[in-house]
Amino acid sequence: MYEKPFHNQSLENLSFLITGGAGFIGSNLVEYLLKYGAGKVRVLDNLSNGFRKNIKFFLDNPAFEVVEGDIREVDTCMAACEGIDIVLHQAALGSVPRSIKDPVTTNNVNIGGFVNMLLAAKEKQVKRFVYAASSSTYGDSKALPKVEDKIGKPLSPYAVTKYANELYADVFGKTYGMEIIGLRYFNIFGPRQDPNGAYAAVIPLFIDAVLQGKSPRINGDGGQTRDFTFVENCVEANIRAALVQDPQAVNQVYNIAVGDRTSLNDLFNILKEEAGATIEPEYGPDRAGDIRDSLADISKAKQLLGYEPQVRIKEGLQRTLEWFKNNQEFIYQEK
Repeated sequence: MYEKPFHNQSLENLSFLITGGAGFIGSNLVEYLLKYGAGKVRVLDNLSNGFRKNIKFFLDNPAFEVVEGDIREVDTCMAACEGIDIVLHQAALGSVPRSIKDPVTTNNVNIGGFVNMLLAAKEKQVKRFVYAASSSTYGDSKALPKVEDKIGKPLSPYAVTKYANELYADVFGKTYGMEIIGLRYFNIFGPRQDPNGAYAAVIPLFIDAVLQGKSPRINGDGGQTRDFTFVENCVEANIRAALVQDPQAVNQVYNIAVGDRTSLNDLFNILKEEAGATIEPEYGPDRAGDIRDSLADISKAKQLLGYEPQVRIKEGLQRTLEWFKNNQEFIYQEK
């Protein structure tokens, strides 16, 4: 992966902090930055969602270091931001259902932890703060495609927390003169995404099902659509946001997707065909807090960040399926 760089400047004099760096997206960011010679790549992770196995390949790299700690502790955030140029903030408690079951913890991590990180970045004079926002912010808006400045009301506690992140980022940028960029992710998938646990995302669950020959469960009729986005595109967006020089591109929020939408039924059928499986899904009731359809307008990210997603849904699914086939032992080993 990452045969071509998404940047055209040297990274050797830059130090990066990736919160949630032992997670799925975070570890892909680590991989990219180390491959292209970043001066320092520090990970802050409490390993609640992340896995040591995701970053074990990097431990011998002298530019890499790991801080085991929690963003809910402001002193930990302060220490992690020491000597850092760019923060890529991925740490969060994801999952709409988890937020409905436990809104307090979701709030404490996603809002309290986020403010801690903003404060630490301000105090330690971090040059740029890029954070994972979410397409869930569009809430009950029916408009398609989704355009950044037209949102609805949130449909879950998780969505509330991610919208609050955007509001705090805007205030910190204006009040303290910080450079902050939010990336509204649309259903990111790819290698190292965990298929285990109660809150696993749909694509690793489907892949696990077709490889095991077990029928997956689809919530609702399967007609709901998403702008599924391969993780390499997400990494591109983070790198471009971290390094963009155009002042107009800073203190903005961007949709990060590919601009296609795929139904869950179509998604399953693609994976089933690619894997040569014969199983059929089981259908259950709609899931609380879910939106029906999602499709991103990515013209703003293209224009201001130079974002040009290279991997579309079918290629992304093929590459992810292949990775899962070849890494079964890795997937099911302990953290």
